[in-house]
Amino acid sequence: MVKKIISGGQIGADQAALDVAIKLGIPHGGWIQKGRKTQSGTLPDKYKLKEMPTASYIKRIEQNAIDSDGTLIISYGIITGGSDHSRKMVLKHKRQLLHIDLSQIAALQAAKLINSWISLYHIKILNITGPRTSEDPKIYKAVMDILESAYYLSQVEDRILTLDSFYQTPPKDRSSSPQIHTKTVDDAVELLITEMPLKDRATMANFTKAELAPLNMTLGIYIRNHLFQKGANSELLASCSHVSENEHLSESDAAFVIIEKLWEKLRVTHRLRIVK
Repeated sequence: MVKKIISGGQIGADQAALDVAIKLGIPHGGWIQKGRKTQSGTLPDKYKLKEMPTASYIKRIEQNAIDSDGTLIISYGIITGGSDHSRKMVLKHKRQLLHIDLSQIAALQAAKLINSWISLYHIKILNITGPRTSEDPKIYKAVMDILESAYYLSQVEDRILTLDSFYQTPPKDRSSSPQIHTKTVDDAVELLITEMPLKDRATMANFTKAELAPLNMTLGIYIRNHLFQKGANSELLASCSHVSENEHLSESDAAFVIIEKLWEKLRVTHRLRIVK
């Protein structure tokens, strides 16, 4: 799994990679030439790149290749200019290289290929580059979409739902956790979303409805203990009954109503995006 994304910070593929890292909570960095220069001016401070002691973009490209386990180049068509120099530096320093030519491969297949390459070569620090926006106006959005799809797809394929281990923690070990009074199903869903790590939200969003049932033995127990407060929250139980149109819900069934509504909302906000 990638632990850090780096790039040269230029407008286009470079900044798309950094923006995806920021959005998904993945550490980012890399090297930029002296003065933090880009085609549009100074690189904004939100990008945590280090300055080279030289204004040479050639040196910056080489250093990013050296500092990574592998370099991913995304383009439409053959690579030229700085992207081609990145390719040469990766080969020179014997790092891993993957070029995605979006004129030759569908976006979903590209996302799968990226994940397979990362897994096969154990890429931890990933250098991402490609054309600048001035060379290809479509490249920023294309790189954003591909990288986000690759990330969400990896969560679906791995089926790693860390909320299981979190919610399976015995209540006695979490006795210091505050009891939060949620009155409605919507309140409960919003609270759970704020508690869940991003990759858990993405994974659950891509479950089928049939795959939700086992969650009632983990997430459901958490809901019953901390949201229903072991029978003390009659308002939430009444809300679940109203939503399900069943006046005789048990707490276990009511917890599953919340799980289903959580899943429905996550499917809207976090489901894998299939880009074309």
